Amino acid sequence: MKLQEYEATEIFSDYGIPVAKGYLIESPDEIKKVEIPVVLKSQVTVGKRGKAGGILFAENRDEAVDKAKKLFDMTIRGLEVNKVMVVDRADILKEYYVGMVIDREYKKATLIMTSEGGMNIEEVAKEYPEKIIKKRIDPLIGLQSYDAMHMAESIGLEGDLAKQMTKIALNLYRAFVDHDSELAEINPLVMTPDGLLAIDAVFNIDNNALYRQKFDIKENQMLSDREKMADRHDLAYVDLDGEVAIIGCGAGLVMASLDCVSEFGSSPACFLDLGGGATAEDTKNALNIVEMKEGVRSIFMNIFGGITKCDEIAKGIIDFGPEKPTVIRMMGTNEEEGKDLLKEAGYEVVDGMEEGAKRAVELRE
Repeated sequence: MKLQEYEATEIFSDYGIPVAKGYLIESPDEIKKVEIPVVLKSQVTVGKRGKAGGILFAENRDEAVDKAKKLFDMTIRGLEVNKVMVVDRADILKEYYVGMVIDREYKKATLIMTSEGGMNIEEVAKEYPEKIIKKRIDPLIGLQSYDAMHMAESIGLEGDLAKQMTKIALNLYRAFVDHDSELAEINPLVMTPDGLLAIDAVFNIDNNALYRQKFDIKENQMLSDREKMADRHDLAYVDLDGEVAIIGCGAGLVMASLDCVSEFGSSPACFLDLGGGATAEDTKNALNIVEMKEGVRSIFMNIFGGITKCDEIAKGIIDFGPEKPTVIRMMGTNEEEGKDLLKEAGYEVVDGMEEGAKRAVELRE
């Protein structure tokens, strides 16, 4: 479960992490007197909200009220803005990144630091891999101060700033463990004339541990119209930023399909898992959801028929009639029947996943 920024900020503050001074509003009239320039931050659980216009700056109260009205009228990646954080604008000298994630390969919590804050951590890993410092943490020992200090010094911090980063990392680790977190990150953690300050906060909690946490998933969950529709139809759906919509049977197969599309030079527009035993009706619902998404230019369907019957999927595709160019790869139960139905209806059917991903990328042009 993704917490909203104001909730993550409260956790960080409770654990002694220095955060920007601010407050939450649910209407523009709640803006207080502006004594120094402020930042108005829309509260939506998606990334890149700044690029979407979801973060605005104001010098006085009148300007802040005007900017808040604009934010409350926005929908960012399908999510309506119902809450806005108003925080004092920081005097930024340099930006850093510090975060805790689960390294699933090694089954350990991992602390990450870099001097290249303010960028998406995946972009940093691609452009400046040598500037990312990682420490996998033994759960029996926990994060040790000397490890955190070594990492702080490795990204260029010295003296009091290195000590402050060490304390922030230790507190972030405590918050991460105490709340059964899957991701806790500060991007950016900024250097100011007064020291380090968290001006952003991301915190995700493992859904399987919510029974022992205070957060209610129904109260915190923010869903787009597409995600709500997928939830109603018991389909697993995640919005992404690309152009090729991916539909498959089984999360692993869908993830592999995403990787293939990326390998051939495009990016996935969504993740949609039909699940086992999908019917023609499920297929039609899935296609309706992905075609609702703006920016989708082609569709790649990667179907493995186990308890799912390929001919059922084919009937759903034909009945719905997707408008976007669609490539289908299917194998398994009733494979030949499904392929024959699709070919007779004029759909492009391929035999391999890589072939299908490549063709879907080509068709987006």
